[in-house]
Amino acid sequence: MLLPQSIGFFDRVLLDAPCTGLGTMRRKPDIKWRRHIKDPYRLSRLQKELLPHAAQFLKPGGVLVYATCSVLKDENEAVAQHLSESHPELAIEPAAQNLPYACREMVSGPYCRCWPHKHDVDGFFSARWTKK
Repeated sequence: MLLPQSIGFFDRVLLDAPCTGLGTMRRKPDIKWRRHIKDPYRLSRLQKELLPHAAQFLKPGGVLVYATCSVLKDENEAVAQHLSESHPELAIEPAAQNLPYACREMVSGPYCRCWPHKHDVDGFFSARWTKK
């Protein structure tokens, strides 16, 4: 648990958010049987609550990274867009400026997105903001 005096203290915060984990299905095919149809909705609501909470611990100029092992837009782009729209003090950083050249094909707009069928890895999403 972080203490109130930690607010505005950190240079970097990583939120590896709870998610459906559907990006890991090729390694864990049974995951499709362990998920409920309401899980994406329930988890995206939780993710939307966790992101601003995590951001409050950043000092000005600090970096927030949001990551999931989901391939669902509801858990990824929609959550990232919600944070950007509701917290103007956080500036989304284009993924291309933070990735090696060899990884540029994983860039999807301002985000990084890995697809199992395309990149031969688990499905993954990340977004990065800087606190103004």
